[in-house]
Amino acid sequence: MASEQPARSGGGAGRLAVYCDFPYRRHEDRVYAEQAFASFLTGVSDALAERSGKLVLIGRLDPSQEPWHFPIPESVGFVGLPHYPSLSSPGRVLAALGRSVRRFWRALDDVEAVWLFGPNPLAVAFALAAFARRRRVALGVRQEYVAYVRNRHPGRRSLHLAALVLDTAFRLLARRSSVVVVGPALAERYASSRRLLDVSVTLVGERDLISDSEPLAHSPDEGTVVLSVGRLDNEKNPLLLADALAQLCAQNGDAEADWRLSVCGEGPLEQPLRERLREHGVEERAQLCGFVPAGPRLREMYRSSDLFLHASHTEGVPQVLFEAFAAGLPVVATDVGGVAATAQDAALLVPADDPEAAAAALHRLAGDERLREQLARAGLRIAREHTLECQCTRVVEFVFGQEDG
Repeated sequence: MASEQPARSGGGAGRLAVYCDFPYRRHEDRVYAEQAFASFLTGVSDALAERSGKLVLIGRLDPSQEPWHFPIPESVGFVGLPHYPSLSSPGRVLAALGRSVRRFWRALDDVEAVWLFGPNPLAVAFALAAFARRRRVALGVRQEYVAYVRNRHPGRRSLHLAALVLDTAFRLLARRSSVVVVGPALAERYASSRRLLDVSVTLVGERDLISDSEPLAHSPDEGTVVLSVGRLDNEKNPLLLADALAQLCAQNGDAEADWRLSVCGEGPLEQPLRERLREHGVEERAQLCGFVPAGPRLREMYRSSDLFLHASHTEGVPQVLFEAFAAGLPVVATDVGGVAATAQDAALLVPADDPEAAAAALHRLAGDERLREQLARAGLRIAREHTLECQCTRVVEFVFGQEDG
């Protein structure tokens, strides 16, 4: 099972502790993560193992016994921190801060390097502790934090101010740290870092890539299936999916185009999405599949669909783009965060919160076989250049590479 404390390891060479704010749960001697990003960290663990290293995950331990979807391999160590509901409960966070720092300090006995994702109060405190213990410090940034907080908590100005302070503190820490960011937009924000690596978070492995012998860009002659994959929460903007589907069904007359929507994901906006589909009268054209784990079933969902729609308000670099690219699926995506720089010429980009533009782009793709194939081939090229194995190896080599100065 994943150990509660990492075992000793002769000086800790090659041992990396990773802190993320998302919670973990313990169920029947296994540790489970809430977010799919943990699966990317498992890839980092594999890359470490190739050089006789080991990964230790650090995060708040949710007291619930119900397992989440992402089990942590038994080879990965785990250090549980005091639990709090979320960073939007500052009193609970501050109450857990002292005990969290003490547990983190003890964990530093057994590691050579730490990778701390933020900005958040614990990541800042942990970075200072790691500096004091003379450990290698790499910061991790997955999205533009101030924009994320404003979008998630639009009416809480105190949280907006706190986010701005934490963002500033993290960028100051970056001046003496290695920093791993997701996407070129964040790379620009952290350009003054001591060392900087821009990576793509992807769960697409070599085996997930469509082969050259398989057809690209399915023909939508018998109806067009639009796929969306992602959590059904505010920043992913799933209600746009219903609005875009309604727009598509209204174009050219309902009888002339058999549009279908498949949604893979779960979250707090699942019921509001169902209600929005019902309001538009298109609920029978939509299939809400719930959570579909990475693997054969999800690959089949991608490969049996015709088009892919990404609808987020905010993003770093969404891994679903790489999943769609790997399946040879033409993509329409909202132009947010690092999407444009990642997709390059492999997707049609539309403004966020514009279902009419999303529907128009999907309609254009459905009627243009040459454009579908062009996007699919460009996307497959990008997926081949950004596999899980490649990105995780880059992270390990960067964190344990030669430091400046």
